[in-house]
Amino acid sequence: MVSVFRMIEAMLGLDMRILFMGSPQFAVPSINALASYYTLIGVVTQPDRPAGRGKQLRPSPVKSISQELNLLVLQPEKLRQDDAVSQIQDLQPELIVVAAYGQILPREILNIPSFGCLNIHASLLPRWRGAAPIQAAILHGDEETGTSIMLMDASLDTGPVLSQRTIAIQAHETAGDLSNRLSFLGATLLLETLPGYLRGDIIPVPQDDSSATYAPKIRKSDGALDFNKTSSDLLRQVRAFEPWPTSFFYWGNQRIVVKRAHALPWEKMDPGQVIVIEDYPAITTMDGLLVLKQIHPAGKTIMFGDSFLRGSPEFIEVNLS
Repeated sequence: MVSVFRMIEAMLGLDMRILFMGSPQFAVPSINALASYYTLIGVVTQPDRPAGRGKQLRPSPVKSISQELNLLVLQPEKLRQDDAVSQIQDLQPELIVVAAYGQILPREILNIPSFGCLNIHASLLPRWRGAAPIQAAILHGDEETGTSIMLMDASLDTGPVLSQRTIAIQAHETAGDLSNRLSFLGATLLLETLPGYLRGDIIPVPQDDSSATYAPKIRKSDGALDFNKTSSDLLRQVRAFEPWPTSFFYWGNQRIVVKRAHALPWEKMDPGQVIVIEDYPAITTMDGLLVLKQIHPAGKTIMFGDSFLRGSPEFIEVNLS
């Protein structure tokens, strides 16, 4: 006689063979949530990469948690390689769940699971399709964002949406702060969505392509601060690019990363001048000031702006334009 638990498993899809694909910290709450309720047959994550001053190989956060959960881990360099596709086929997943994996899934993999591939995307699709939706939302001054659970197709973030959840973007929130909140929101929404989707109760809704916006991949060089922009634009950049790739400028040959700042209106001055506001360095912009609350000079520790000024008083009245 089938046990009550097995009957519940069958109803909710708890016994389904699920493969998880993800790499950064953003994906960790989702794999933890899935592993708590569903059968994970394995994990696909990016290969270990050199990191830190010693350039030692470092596993992705998803690999680390997968090892703690005693899950099978696959780390193909490229998903389009024949052996990567065959390894995934051999696992016979019925559903693949993806969260910030880092590569586009080829059609050969999308077609493997009978229930398709679901993606946890950190935006309110079709707004901010692409590689950097969290940064894009902050950069463009969006007041809200959220998480979408979508059924993947062969194009980039264009598949139909199963569910969405919206949250407000806080005034001083960085991309790191927002990513952390969205990672838990995505995990919760995934657990709420899966039972209905697996039962066939949730019908995927096609995206309105005419409303789509795109968030391209960010490069390290994008973090250079241009003081000919407005102070509000620069502040959004500082928030959006923290903790990566960070926002920076050069004082002579010294690279200075701006970790925290705020914007102030100010009298018209040439952009790039450094003045003092309440003991903190402030840089003139096209329409005001960018006050440097916390910075990271190259080769030194992270420090508050007033501490930096006490050690480098010659920074005042230089021209950074």
